[in-house]
Amino acid sequence: MTRRTDWLAARQYTPDDMRAARAALEEVRAGAEVMRAVRRNPLPQGGYLGKHHLVSAYRSLVDGGEWTADPALLCRLRMKPVRTLSGVTTVTVLTKPYPCPGKCVFCPTDVRMPKSYLPDEPGAARALEHDFDPFRQTASRLEALEAIGHPTDKIELLILGGTWSAYPKSYQAWFVQRCLDAMNGFESADLREAQAANEGAPHRNVGLVIETRPDHVTASEVVRLRALGVTKVQLGAQSLDDDVLLRNQRGHTVEDLRRAMRRLRRAGFKLVLHWMPNLLGATIASDREDFARLWSDPSLRPDELKIYPCQLLENAELYQVWRAGGYTPYTTRELIGLLADVKPTIPEYCRVNRVIRDIPSTHVVEGNRRTSLRQDAQAELRRRGTTCHCIRCREVRQRRIEPSQLELQQLNYCAGDGREEFLSLMTPDGGLAAYARLSLPSDAAPLTELKGAALLREPHVVGPSLEFGRDLPGAAQHAGLGARLLAVAEARAGAGGYARLAVISALGTRRYYRRHGYSLEGTYMVRDLPA
Repeated sequence: MTRRTDWLAARQYTPDDMRAARAALEEVRAGAEVMRAVRRNPLPQGGYLGKHHLVSAYRSLVDGGEWTADPALLCRLRMKPVRTLSGVTTVTVLTKPYPCPGKCVFCPTDVRMPKSYLPDEPGAARALEHDFDPFRQTASRLEALEAIGHPTDKIELLILGGTWSAYPKSYQAWFVQRCLDAMNGFESADLREAQAANEGAPHRNVGLVIETRPDHVTASEVVRLRALGVTKVQLGAQSLDDDVLLRNQRGHTVEDLRRAMRRLRRAGFKLVLHWMPNLLGATIASDREDFARLWSDPSLRPDELKIYPCQLLENAELYQVWRAGGYTPYTTRELIGLLADVKPTIPEYCRVNRVIRDIPSTHVVEGNRRTSLRQDAQAELRRRGTTCHCIRCREVRQRRIEPSQLELQQLNYCAGDGREEFLSLMTPDGGLAAYARLSLPSDAAPLTELKGAALLREPHVVGPSLEFGRDLPGAAQHAGLGARLLAVAEARAGAGGYARLAVISALGTRRYYRRHGYSLEGTYMVRDLPA
């Protein structure tokens, strides 16, 4: 696999071109605004350099030993920096079209795609271009991210495509193996070899995410997901009202969701729920009540949330219900109002990843067509004089931090069959620099390696993602914050009477935990705690 798309090699790059790129880089390094420097240094044959050209030229100079690596400069050159402002680089891939066990009335159907996806959604379009091949999807995404300046040594792999658990087990193992092969840079003989190699690979997997249905999360499925290396599970809850679920033909109940979340939480998985306002049978008032159940029900209380307002599409069964007068989509103004109503109620331990799908507006028959609902809702919150306190809204992002000034805060709450402790390191002005999720279970362990153990389900340092071994003054990453939270989690687990602490570690983070005295037991990194 070519590690990155090198613009210097991909075109006829003359010495004059290189001088233009170098001159622009010198100006940026001296403090000039990037695009202003580009405009002052046009290409000799006409036209202007792009940011991705500057990134490639910068890397050529560093690789050739002429310049020393400068993470701050690379951050300034980076295109779409928001993609890695939460501490990791996400690579999204899609599974092939396959029969879905669900019959949901709101899901679009396109024979070219997995159920619920459309071929011109950004991630889906890339998958279709590569014929859903996991190696090609992963490799091309790594190359594209590197070309625009993003670090790709710490990768959260997000596998989408509907109900992962419904696919053949052999396909699942092959799919994960081929994604890891693309990150490792060679073709492995089997999944186990690919997993072992990834611990020290050029692109290490620091999180593996799948999406599935609540009624498919059996006890044996939990064990199998761990064997694949999965660390985070997205569940399509959609609604917390059994009548609404029935009318939309979801095929599962709220109790199925509770059971799935208890099982996954007890095994240490991070939990993401999908919630859909404006389903058939819902109203603005009932959606407000439904959203409150996410937090009032101790069996739920997700770590992350994706809000996907139901969108009326012509190739979904709901379209016929609408034509017959049985369904009314919310207006954009109603949706913004609803989001502004519920966002301030989200607990500080939850992160809102999305507030709308990437479905192109041309597919929407009636109702909201805006894809900027997050920004619209934030504007409405500002107008009301209130704020959202979810993780994403509090992350330090590009703000500078001083580690010695960070304050440890702890939020305790009951969830599943135990207690959760949300540990966070906060700046004096309320910015979130790092956090950890510690689970203190009260019931029997589902796996032998978890017997007598508290669970560290997620340690996370936010801010711009930095490559291994790189430091950036004022950045949260690589400043010892993860080690600080790990020590606090160990102390809290010991104080709770647990003999061991188990971490649901991804493949690429195992070496980090070994340096802190942990060893691999089954698929977890485990350490005995002092009495």
